[in-house]
Amino acid sequence: MKHAAFDGRLVMLGFGSIGQGVLPLILRHIDMPKDRIEIVTSDDRGATIAAEYGIKHSVLPLTRDNYAAELRARLSKGDLLCNLSVDVSSVALITLCREIGALYLDTCIEPWEGGYTDASLTPSQRSNYALRESALALKDGAGPTAVTTHGANPGLVSHFVKQAMLNIAKDTGHATAVPTTREGWAKLARDLGIKVIHIAERDTQVAQQPKRRGEFVNTWSIDGFVGEGNQPAELGWGSHEKALPPDGKRHDFGCDAAIYLMRPGASTRVRSWTPLEGPMHGFLITHNEAISIADYYTTRDAAGAVLHRPTCHYAYHPCDDAVLSVHELAGKNWEMQDEKRLMMDEITSGMDELGVLLMGHAKGAYWYGSRLTIEDARRLCPHNNATSLQVTVAVLAGLVYAIENPNQGVLEADELDHARMLEVCFPYLGEMAGVYSDWTPLQGRGALFPETTDADPWQFSNFRVV
Repeated sequence: MKHAAFDGRLVMLGFGSIGQGVLPLILRHIDMPKDRIEIVTSDDRGATIAAEYGIKHSVLPLTRDNYAAELRARLSKGDLLCNLSVDVSSVALITLCREIGALYLDTCIEPWEGGYTDASLTPSQRSNYALRESALALKDGAGPTAVTTHGANPGLVSHFVKQAMLNIAKDTGHATAVPTTREGWAKLARDLGIKVIHIAERDTQVAQQPKRRGEFVNTWSIDGFVGEGNQPAELGWGSHEKALPPDGKRHDFGCDAAIYLMRPGASTRVRSWTPLEGPMHGFLITHNEAISIADYYTTRDAAGAVLHRPTCHYAYHPCDDAVLSVHELAGKNWEMQDEKRLMMDEITSGMDELGVLLMGHAKGAYWYGSRLTIEDARRLCPHNNATSLQVTVAVLAGLVYAIENPNQGVLEADELDHARMLEVCFPYLGEMAGVYSDWTPLQGRGALFPETTDADPWQFSNFRVV
């Protein structure tokens, strides 16, 4: 099925695992000539894959000094920049695309190289909260559509949240029409009593070659994972929370929908749950969706005071080799290992169980999401594993949205038509599941050692592993 026709040029910036995995989806589902596509990337990774499909592949690292001239030579009004790079400023690219009149998509808001770990910046200034605010500052009305932060998470999971809320409303007898505004969705979250939202993910993929000493192994971008893992742990901060964590800080600018912790996300663990894994400890890795979801579902009174907001954060249990890699990384004081290996062809089994866990409503907890096995991922699309395909199909959906809606300015995933996005994604997500549970972070606590917990199970202090 061709989801959209596009007669402009498409420049793909970056060609790592996500670029390589999304290219066959673009060729399969967007009606456009191959000779209108060009890949611009910082190294020769994926050159053979580009050649396999007959796509132009240019090795050209973009910097502050050359990005504008190089992209102006490749983009005109009505063209599309698909930004899958690291270390190139998203805000700079969005601004340039607006000047040119080109469409834009990325999977996260990136700073220039070194921005994640710049010691001259405060933790607040190098947070995802700050990066999001810098992108939101470009929301000044119409203009060419720029879809920001639209991979699996951030991105796809925002659409899961909306569908999960509709499912809960139906199953609890809460009659409602599908909301059509941000205010309507926020009211539904408040009416349902949603207090906490986890992006709860368990990756069980394993490879025939185990992790070696001095090697970082992962199922998706290692540079991306380490970069965000070194940022402060961040979470949307709910209106039901009684007190900030001892190391919690508020930002002194922006929407005030989130807080950060004075420690990296890759060293912060939280209790969470998925249907197949059950209870687990995940890393509280900072992600844009933790902030955007909390902000989107905030209700306020006429004076602007917050009436309701859910706590929202990522709870990520990566594949076992990645957990070992993070442990080694932390032991080296967050200095990257010398060797990096992206698991792809050597994966022998496993799946990525990626979903959203909505808690505090009448039925307790509800997980909704994708169970995609490595076998299904390989059958559905080449050059993908289970983790990458959940990202690449969301990139495809975001491109389709931009083509279909070319003049909507800067948009986050929460602002898109979730039904249309899921329609594009569903064929590539494996088994979609919605499961209720009586799990809370208090279950089994204190059995072996006394613990101090709060009687309200949905307090962040109960989720955090200390």
